[in-house]
Amino acid sequence: MAQKKAHEVGRWLARPDPAFCVILLYGPDRGMVSERASAFAAATGLPLDDPFAVAKFDISDIETDPGRLFDEIATRPLFGGKRLVWLRNAGTQKFLADAVTDLAKNALDDVVLLIEAGELRKNAPLRMAAEQATAAMALPCYADEGRNLDQLVDGELQKAGLTIGPDARHYLRGILGGDRLASRGELEKLMLYCQGGGEISVADIRESVGDVSATSTDDVVDCVLAGSGAEMDRQVRRLLAAGTPPFLMLSAAMRQFQTLSALRDEMERSGRKPGAVVASARPPIFFARRAVMETALARWSAGALTEALARLQATVLQTRQQPELAASLTRQLLLSLCRFSARAR
Repeated sequence: MAQKKAHEVGRWLARPDPAFCVILLYGPDRGMVSERASAFAAATGLPLDDPFAVAKFDISDIETDPGRLFDEIATRPLFGGKRLVWLRNAGTQKFLADAVTDLAKNALDDVVLLIEAGELRKNAPLRMAAEQATAAMALPCYADEGRNLDQLVDGELQKAGLTIGPDARHYLRGILGGDRLASRGELEKLMLYCQGGGEISVADIRESVGDVSATSTDDVVDCVLAGSGAEMDRQVRRLLAAGTPPFLMLSAAMRQFQTLSALRDEMERSGRKPGAVVASARPPIFFARRAVMETALARWSAGALTEALARLQATVLQTRQQPELAASLTRQLLLSLCRFSARAR
């Protein structure tokens, strides 16, 4: 089985093994998935703006014509050399799982299939196909935390020639990590704000990062889980007015619902009460959010959580297809989930 654990992905991508002709990057952190896919594509050495060498598609481009993907895989470069077929926003499409199985079984030296996907459960056809094929590599991407987050911060500090003290680092870690691209964007803004200042302070972080942190999006999700529609709508409007991308709210919701789904599975398997499951969760749940999570576990069944995750993933795809409606689509879905939670009360 060809797969890596989340903490091993960065090291593997630094020196990718050319023996693998299918690369699947998946997970709830869409920003990290996208960034790592771009890094892998750049590492191939192919001219990314050359359509003869690199074919880029969104899953929506080929869902009605799956044969187009197989045609692209079978196409050979006009002047020889390798070719990259890059597919974004993949999900549970069976034809895609079949393509992975077929390509990995008949491994070709001159074509690589790179796939970006959202969160995939263990039994998702695409994930199973990639993990079971000897010529495919499955790489999970989860929200930055701990050492990965420190590496991200240190990389930006080194480029900017700045330093940060322990207290400021601890504070910064607390408001980053929800989405890789968002975290990098906030770090770049912080570095620009502190340029020439030497050491970054907590005050610097509060001035430049605090209003659009990942914690704010978690507040929105907590309102959803609590069924507090009016407060949730107020929080959503505030974040949108501050320029927070709607996908950050969807990403935060997916992350929390995935955690709930795992906890619900554990609760049903062990027969323990919500409080005991939340208290023993690993990684630990922040103490201020434990009451919300316990209440949500009591309200949401495993089936309802699965349906919510499917709706979230579908909305992410819709916002990619219709970016001008992203804010409305996000608000509509979150309100719907909020109403469900309120009725379950």
